[in-house]
Amino acid sequence: MNPIVKKTAIASAVIVLAAAGFVYWGLNSNTSELPSDATAGKNPQLVEPKAQWIPSIKLAKPVGWAAGEAPKAAQGLTVARFAEGLDHPRTMLTLPNGDVLVSETNAPAGNKPGGITGFVMGLMFNRVGAGEASPDRIVLLRDADGDGKAELKTTLRSEDMHSPSGLAYRDGKLYVANHDKVLEFAFTPGQTKLEGRPLRTMIDLPPAGNHWMRNLLLSEDGKHLYVAVGSASNVAENGMEEETGRAMIWEVDVQTARRRQFAVGMRNPNGLGWNPSTGEMWATVQERDMLGPDLVPDYLTNVPVGAQYGWPWVYWKDTFDERVQWPMQTYMIEYTRKPEYALGAHVSALGLTFANGGNRMGKGYENGVFIARHGSWNRRPSAGYDVVFIPFDANGNPKDVKPQPVLTGFLKDNGDTHGRPTWVTWDKGGALLVSDDTAGIVWRVVSPGAQPSVAIKPVVTEHMKPREDIKDPTSPEEAAKLMGGFRKEDDRLLPQ
Repeated sequence: MNPIVKKTAIASAVIVLAAAGFVYWGLNSNTSELPSDATAGKNPQLVEPKAQWIPSIKLAKPVGWAAGEAPKAAQGLTVARFAEGLDHPRTMLTLPNGDVLVSETNAPAGNKPGGITGFVMGLMFNRVGAGEASPDRIVLLRDADGDGKAELKTTLRSEDMHSPSGLAYRDGKLYVANHDKVLEFAFTPGQTKLEGRPLRTMIDLPPAGNHWMRNLLLSEDGKHLYVAVGSASNVAENGMEEETGRAMIWEVDVQTARRRQFAVGMRNPNGLGWNPSTGEMWATVQERDMLGPDLVPDYLTNVPVGAQYGWPWVYWKDTFDERVQWPMQTYMIEYTRKPEYALGAHVSALGLTFANGGNRMGKGYENGVFIARHGSWNRRPSAGYDVVFIPFDANGNPKDVKPQPVLTGFLKDNGDTHGRPTWVTWDKGGALLVSDDTAGIVWRVVSPGAQPSVAIKPVVTEHMKPREDIKDPTSPEEAAKLMGGFRKEDDRLLPQ
């Protein structure tokens, strides 16, 4: 044998054996010490970290749903197929006329993690349906007769779609987030085709990365668009420069396209929504991997402007990740926020939607949030693969209870999975729609005979008056207004 050919063959064999060894180790590595619910709730149990070079792997092979099969709905609810025959449906948006837009999408071509770890992860993702080519389409579903099943399924647009995910609509404008930019289109609900060029590229985004989805949320007044961008890596192992513009939520002025960082330190923010009680933004966030099967819990949290959640340096406010090589600014430690509610380790939390007036889910679902937990790939036993409900109190905060199952049965007893719940939204009749990306189905969940729920009463009903401009701050009248009635002798309490 030619010496060069022989050396090449030996090197190839070593690589194959090494990869096989890594895969075997990942498939047979440590099992969880805790039930999944122990890592969920307002006060999750946080175990000691067990840093890994190669991730633990517990794959759930997607096998689909046979005719007549369906997930299991919670007591009092029913589930049926709203639409099927879709190609990797992920995000959804219900338009004012009741049509439902669905992104058929997957990771961008060539978007593979680097290194041996990335090589192994790529092999595994291919097995669970995450490595297929992206369909790159926005599909329109229409239930014209209101029977709970879409009669019309048509491609709204495929041109210039590149791993599209985020969708938002207001006042004749449709916004679509590709993995690398946000596009704005002129659009009128009722259209079944979206033709012509985009009105503009609103903003460019850092492309692809390990977390390539880009969710969108419009402010209630329509003046700002919020864009969730996940990190390029697990814990910035490729350097912080690669994470520029990532792991954060951007706020974009719709008129001028000027943007600012609204909240940062969020490894992979996905679902976004407005809390109807408080008007606050809330988000689901996927936390880091390779610290063992019980760390770190994904979470649900409110997102005030300027919030910092610590990624990649810390998790759950004050636990440092020793794997991170890059220095953390000391001032950040004081301002890192603790998430409001843990959703469980490695459950892969994705879409969320708040209960609000008009939903027909019945008693017990009037106030809270529904969340799709896409399901783990690196935990033994598997976690997630369901839709859960987190009840909220009258003040707009999560109650101190565990996530309540709404839709289960995706995961089979033998470890395979029928499908993976991905996104949630409301249809025009108040039923909950759930996209199932690996099965190509949109499920419809409702409580038969339930009356539409009443609107949630806002906690804040009266706003402070706008600050008055002071035309002449040196005038006696304005000085008195500023002092608020302080007496002269009180000056001794003020800085001299």
